[in-house]
Amino acid sequence: MSASFAAQLLGWKLLDSGALVANSADTSSTPSKQLAAAILEDLGIPHEIHAATPADPGPALEVAVRDDLADTLTQLDSQRKWQVDHKQVVTAFGQYDHLAKLSALLKKYPELRTELGRDYLIKPDVTVGVEESPLLGDPRPFLHAAVSCKWTIRSDRVQNIRHEFLQMIRHRRGRLPHLVAVTAEPMPSRIAAIARGTGEVDAVYHIAFDSLSKAVQDVGSKQQKDDWKECVEQGRVLPYERLADTLAGW
Repeated sequence: MSASFAAQLLGWKLLDSGALVANSADTSSTPSKQLAAAILEDLGIPHEIHAATPADPGPALEVAVRDDLADTLTQLDSQRKWQVDHKQVVTAFGQYDHLAKLSALLKKYPELRTELGRDYLIKPDVTVGVEESPLLGDPRPFLHAAVSCKWTIRSDRVQNIRHEFLQMIRHRRGRLPHLVAVTAEPMPSRIAAIARGTGEVDAVYHIAFDSLSKAVQDVGSKQQKDDWKECVEQGRVLPYERLADTLAGW
């Protein structure tokens, strides 16, 4: 099983050397290239350049997740009025509308910016809102989930996810949204870098979970196998296909 859009985004890319590598691989890492190639093989993606494979799959992943959740959540629960958006600022939602007032205050008194900063004006890659807010008297939609989409995972990207979600945890008024990451990263050790932690991220969803599981068993090192087993057994890494069900049932 994999995300319905996985085969549209995953594919091969041509290096300057003329070699083909999977577009989710770190080209400087042999284990990454081996695992990524094994994922494509399991998905049955031909070893060739396909014109439809996006040159920059990162933004394409964000749009694919938005479109998939918008469609699937409506099918799973048509009683709720879902609002699934791309790069919507959190101040548009009930738990964070007070930050819009703070932002206006900082514009009026710019000398306060040094003390308070502006890193709370977060625009998650994908937001899932519900029109009826449980916050009494609040006309704004309620932020049900925030999804950070990372095609691959590097140390700087991990810190960005943690920082943004930590700000959302600190500044919300009302129930916390479901805070999750979606990725195509082929290296379990790198996935573990964000899956492990102290609660900033509820779970990491992989768009080719089953294919990666098979790739780890077939070509992964002992460390990669151990990291994958740890994250999966602890429920920290999950198949992307479960994300919509989780949100609809929560």
